[in-house]
Amino acid sequence: MSLTDQLVAIRRELHQYPEVAHEEFRTTESIRGWLTEAGIRILDFGLKTGVVAEVGEAEVGPIIALRADIDALPIEEETGLEFASKIPGRMHACGHDFHTASVLGAAYLLKQQEAELGGRVRFIFQPAEEKAEGAEIVLQSGALDGVSAIFGMHNKPDLPVGTVGIRPGPLMAAADGFIIEVEGLGTHAAVPENGNDPILAASHIVTALQSIVSRNVSSLQSAVVSVTRFHSGTAWNVVPDKAVLDGTIRTFEQDVRTRVLARFQEVVHGVAAAFGAKAELTWVKGPPAVHNDPALEELTVQAARNAGLQIVLTNPTPAGEDFAYYQKQIPGFFVFMGTSGSREWHHPAFDLNEEALPLSAKLFAEWAKLAVSRFSHTPVGEG
Repeated sequence: MSLTDQLVAIRRELHQYPEVAHEEFRTTESIRGWLTEAGIRILDFGLKTGVVAEVGEAEVGPIIALRADIDALPIEEETGLEFASKIPGRMHACGHDFHTASVLGAAYLLKQQEAELGGRVRFIFQPAEEKAEGAEIVLQSGALDGVSAIFGMHNKPDLPVGTVGIRPGPLMAAADGFIIEVEGLGTHAAVPENGNDPILAASHIVTALQSIVSRNVSSLQSAVVSVTRFHSGTAWNVVPDKAVLDGTIRTFEQDVRTRVLARFQEVVHGVAAAFGAKAELTWVKGPPAVHNDPALEELTVQAARNAGLQIVLTNPTPAGEDFAYYQKQIPGFFVFMGTSGSREWHHPAFDLNEEALPLSAKLFAEWAKLAVSRFSHTPVGEG
């Protein structure tokens, strides 16, 4: 069986049995099985789900990490594929099955060249990316201790197969969430003057929050503030006691993130107070921005060329990725692999072109080989 056929079969197996964050038990066992069959050693870092494996015979020399995420989403699949999800309400709607198969392909390729590597390549099959929790779990396990650099990829439906999107610096946004509980005083809707309407106060908070980006963030920078849910009331003729808002904030630069979060709190509490209401703000802290190490750009470009890929300068996206946590600890680079998809991430009809699988596996393998050579001459911490 060719490598392409192997990777297509693996991707389709994973696609049929998707598991959400922290529940990737079957996925974990499948990955372990495929690695074991290939003679690739599995390392024990005590992960509940997820797998860490390694190739390379050298006890000296650098360790380079390649990362794939393995979790799916709580979405009902609507692709109509022959290998569509067999688990109701679960779907690989973000292509993590593609990522996993790609890194497995790189592991197979690098296993064949193990004696010549001159270092070790560690494969991180990470759980719980969709909850932005898996990377921190991997870091806490010690699986990145002693690693010189880490590389990752996300499929990109709007890029054609055969291309790879590369960009140094900020690539994906810090993704913070919020919950705002606005406390008023309920009353009969016919006599609102006898209460304090939290819906009115919350509505003005929604409007005022939009001023943060337009008036507190430079036109040369970017941020997104989105209120995505508004809950209040139970009857048409009752002013309720409470209104609840939640949503997300996306930023690319730490100083902008700090400024927006601070201004956000001032607006929420200030507007609520102006209406005689009280607001309680709860932050749902997300990952920082994916920020690619400029020192690894040339290496990444060369790896892409070696893999036969066309390089495009990709635009940043306000979507989030917990790969950013790794980049806070060690040098890292993240790219977008063209997959010619017809739907965006997280859509029920999301799919991708599997012709990108061997290209992605080759990119990861070339990345690892070049990085081993590069960091063989660069002490850890100087990359």
